[in-house]
Order: sequence, then C-alpha cells, then structure tokens
Amino acid sequence: MVLLDMDGTLLDLRFDNYFWLELLPERFARRHGMAVEAARDLLAPRFAAAQGTLNWYCTDYWTRELDLDIAQLKQEVRERVRFLPGAEAFLAELERRGVPAVLVTNAHHDSLGMKAAQTGLGRWFRRLVSSHEYGAPKEDPAFWVRLEAELAFDPRRVLFVDDSLPVLRAARQHGIGHIVAVARPDSTLAVREIDEFPAVPGVAALLTEPAPPCMR
Repeated sequence: MVLLDMDGTLLDLRFDNYFWLELLPERFARRHGMAVEAARDLLAPRFAAAQGTLNWYCTDYWTRELDLDIAQLKQEVRERVRFLPGAEAFLAELERRGVPAVLVTNAHHDSLGMKAAQTGLGRWFRRLVSSHEYGAPKEDPAFWVRLEAELAFDPRRVLFVDDSLPVLRAARQHGIGHIVAVARPDSTLAVREIDEFPAVPGVAALLTEPAPPCMR
C-alpha cells in the first residue's frame, strides 16, 4: 500500500503559498482598512501559533478567526490548483501496477473537495482520508493509530510520501517502513536540502529509482 499526501506531494504547493501569503493578507487588509504589509505582520504570528494543530488546516477555524469566508476565497482562485510535474503519471503507474493508493491529507473537507473537483485526483485512490475525520493532524500519533485501525495495514510494508518533515517524523515514530520526503513541494521554489529522510524532487522520481517492495 502507498499512502500519499496531497498538497506539496501531488498538488503544487504554489497554490497554498499564494493563498496564505498573498491573497489572504490582501483580502484581510482590504476588510480592515490597513496596508497589506501590516496585515501580513498581524497574521504571521497567528499562523505560526496554529501550525502543527488541526486548526491550522481548518477553513472553519480561520473563517471565524479572520471574519473571511476561507472556503469561498479558495473557490475563487481554484483554477490555480495544479498537479506537480509528473504526479499524474506516477498515479497512473501505481494503478497500472495494481498498487493500492490512499490519499492522506491534513486538508479540511472544504479544501479537499475543491481540489479533488478541480483536478480529478480522487479517481486514483481507493480512499481519501482527511485528518479532520480523526480529530488529529498527521503530526499527532493519534492520527496514525486511527489510520492503521481503519485501513488494516502492516506499517512495515507501507510507503508514505509527504513534504512535511514533522508529519514524516510522526509516521516514522508509528513504524511506517518506507518513508520518502518531497524536496520540491512548490514548483516555483528551489529543491530543499533534506538529510533526515530519503528525498526526491517529486514523486515522478520514484518511477526511475529502486522501488520499495510495496510498489513492485
């Protein structure tokens, strides 16, 4: 079985970086009559405080906190959602090999639904799992306990691919046997240096490198 993250692993993180670092501060500034830079300065510590928690990924939470309809804002710019280079070919190859794939994401159901509708990514997976179903983000050990119980997999035989180091650490702690980090989650940014885990620029590289047994 292969477990795949969504944003930054299959879908270009450029969308999320644009949304949170550009569009949202602009809309927040407009609502409150302030400069965009002042809005960024105000929002940055609030974002930082929420990272790693389920609230960070929750559109309902940020809608309440910022008095902006986050789900609707994402819908307005949904055409910016795109696969990372080679991601669709990778998914198609998994299907050709008969490898079961499950999407595991921290994205709220609003975001997951919008992105799935925009890209059609749902067709490649036997299950789309949002951490909001379990009440714990992927950074939390509780998520992995729930996921294993639901999917009934042997952690030692699973491949998990994600771009988030805290998430990958949680997977390792749970005993996931094959872990790969995506080093270029945003196609407009440089490849990151990652020493803690085996890393690839993008999932397409997994088709040309020696594959773990669960992909054969």
